[in-house]
Amino acid sequence: MSLQGKTVLVTGAARRVGKAMALAAARAGMDVIIHYNRSAGEAEETIQEIQTFGRHAVALAADLDDPNQAVELIERAWEVQPLYALVNNASIFEPLRWDRVELADWDRHLKINLTAPFLLSQSFARRLGPTGSGRIVNIVDWRALRPGQDHLPYTISKAGLAALTRSFAQAMAPQITVNGIAFGAILPPSDGGDNPHLLAEVPAGRWATLDEVGETLIFLLDGPEYITGEIIHLDGGRHLV
Repeated sequence: MSLQGKTVLVTGAARRVGKAMALAAARAGMDVIIHYNRSAGEAEETIQEIQTFGRHAVALAADLDDPNQAVELIERAWEVQPLYALVNNASIFEPLRWDRVELADWDRHLKINLTAPFLLSQSFARRLGPTGSGRIVNIVDWRALRPGQDHLPYTISKAGLAALTRSFAQAMAPQITVNGIAFGAILPPSDGGDNPHLLAEVPAGRWATLDEVGETLIFLLDGPEYITGEIIHLDGGRHLV
């Protein structure tokens, strides 16, 4: 199956890993709808880069902390072009332990990292209808399958997203495949909370490349339809340690 001419919505696609996935989709021949919240300038730069591949790109702003805006994002995207795929990438990542977590922190992580992907995926499936076909890729984290005590609300929200991936894979079959990518050491955190000893805990001994991120995404968007409910660890073996 070719992705040529099909359209994907990537949330949080203006910068960092989201941008890398948007560019990978464009290189594979897809048109891209870039979701962003506050990064309007960076979203425009991403559009310009996508256009160099001869593909169409549009940026749509939405605050995924607001459930109404999450649902409306799918409707707005469909007005641009019918979607073939949805990549739930947007998330927040705060280094909070149990004794520092306030209820507002907990709610914010769950809304953006779990509730928004649920609403987006639900709306996407409804728009496709019973005769349509498509793909959903959820961006998870190696911590989701091996929860620890750090980044508590983030980890729990991503664990919920991993469970949602498997549940939706059953519920939405056979029209829609639903898979996940569990990231490890891809890019240093934007909050500056990088652990200098992090790579010592990665069997591969290095950071992933953004090309590897793109290759994994394209495999799930263009690979066998018989693969669903899977979570691929792109973490250099970190989840094994």
